[in-house]
Amino acid sequence: MKNALLDEPRLAAIEARAAAAADGPWRAMLEGRDHSSGSSCIATATGGMELDASDADIEFMAAARDDVPYLLSELRRLAGLVEGR
Repeated sequence: MKNALLDEPRLAAIEARAAAAADGPWRAMLEGRDHSSGSSCIATATGGMELDASDADIEFMAAARDDVPYLLSELRRLAGLVEGR
């Protein structure tokens, strides 16, 4: 991705998923570490410990695995340009 232009459609899709997801902060509630109710879940700032996530929240979580590395790579690329690397 060195010196590639930003992928604007991808950034727009990431932004839309983030805007549609529940407000943060989010907190992972892991069975055996944080509670013992039988299921791991994510607690959001807008609600309690609901085990059923919204479709938008599920899309956001699923995409995060690919979105975060992409955004980190882009930040590193831009930092390199600023620093003259």
